[in-house]
Amino acid sequence: MNETYDYLVIGGGSGGIASARRAAEYGAKVALVEAGRMGGTCVNLGCVPKKVMWNAGMIAEHLHDAKDYGFDVEAVPFAWARIKEQRDAYIARLNGIYHRNLGKAGVTEYHGFAKFLSPNSVEVNGTTLHADHILIATGGYPRVPEIPGAEYGMTSNGFFELEALPKKVALVGAGYIAVELAGILHILGADVSLFIRRGEFLRSFDPVIRKTLMDEMLKSGVKVICETGIDAVEKAEDGSLTLVDHDNNRYDGFESLIWAIGRSPQIGIQLEKAGVALNDRGYIAVDKFQNTNVSGVYAVGDVTGKVELTPVAIAAGRQLAERLFNGKTDAHLDYENVASVVFSHPPIAAMGLTEDEARERFGEENIKTYNATFTNMYHAMTQRKTKTAMKLVVAGMEEKVVGIHIIGIGADEMAQGFAVALKMGATKADLDATVAIHPTAAEELVTMR
Repeated sequence: MNETYDYLVIGGGSGGIASARRAAEYGAKVALVEAGRMGGTCVNLGCVPKKVMWNAGMIAEHLHDAKDYGFDVEAVPFAWARIKEQRDAYIARLNGIYHRNLGKAGVTEYHGFAKFLSPNSVEVNGTTLHADHILIATGGYPRVPEIPGAEYGMTSNGFFELEALPKKVALVGAGYIAVELAGILHILGADVSLFIRRGEFLRSFDPVIRKTLMDEMLKSGVKVICETGIDAVEKAEDGSLTLVDHDNNRYDGFESLIWAIGRSPQIGIQLEKAGVALNDRGYIAVDKFQNTNVSGVYAVGDVTGKVELTPVAIAAGRQLAERLFNGKTDAHLDYENVASVVFSHPPIAAMGLTEDEARERFGEENIKTYNATFTNMYHAMTQRKTKTAMKLVVAGMEEKVVGIHIIGIGADEMAQGFAVALKMGATKADLDATVAIHPTAAEELVTMR
């Protein structure tokens, strides 16, 4: 069977769905192919279920602090199975919403794996689909190291399949997924060890973020084992796991092991038959308009390896649809100054350039930083304390704000407004001229001297 469309989207994640629906709004005949659950990684195995678990961790922290605020709360047991059941039901509802919204938009769905047959045709379950415009939005998948015993561990995908809270957990990785899952598991009651290859995690973030989070995680009781690469994993008869490092040091007694060593692009769709080229990192190469090297074939999201964030994929997918089907011939996403949040404990917000990046771009003599470190007023009543740290990076005589970095309570929610200011080209004088909202942590960003 053969079907022909104006626009064919391969991948039902955030970017693919957003682009498909936007194109359909402009009258395009659109089809979308997805082999898994609708919504992609973010909805099913990423940011959405992760945020649910992070929220559970925040409640655990507040319960711990409740006595300090006058509430006589005894130890409250945590029912992992209950939150998993409710979380999974919530995700299933979201899957249904995506299907209904695609149907309302007039997008035709195909369930299965797409394989390119040529630059303008793919095959799905025996059906050949033709289109003048084909978007690749297949996302990525978590990597597993090629070492003996690696199969005894799970990836972040497996974390969301856990039926109970493991008592003792090893995480291997130094990125945001590693620190997020380590924080969640620890706060909910697990004994957590985080293994990282170098001396710091989150190495692409500003030093103030890296240092503050390291201090807070160690203070909370997470074990961070630095300068350690894992060479093998062994499984005992009782099911417990032992990790063996480069120096033959052994770390044993783990109930669970989670690999969080990065993600790879999902490109097993016979790209060679379309002639689509990869870049030197193994991702699909695209220009600023999301064009691949093949006319009529495009790519957005994690499969391009640009900025691997859900809102970025959505924005890029929509801009592509605007360009192809709404006559906006110059429409494209500006990848500069994209804000991001890490749901660690405490949370992190980062936007713009780090201090090191700014000095490299503008020159040492043209960069100045403003810093603040304090304890959030929430902790005025609590025995438990966490630090908040903030940094403004400014450039030139006009002190244009080129970087904002925050770690502490509320960082995730305060970031969006400051991201707008950064995108609009705010200067330090603009922030100074803004009357502070008191008492909040965010006011520090407009009162720094």
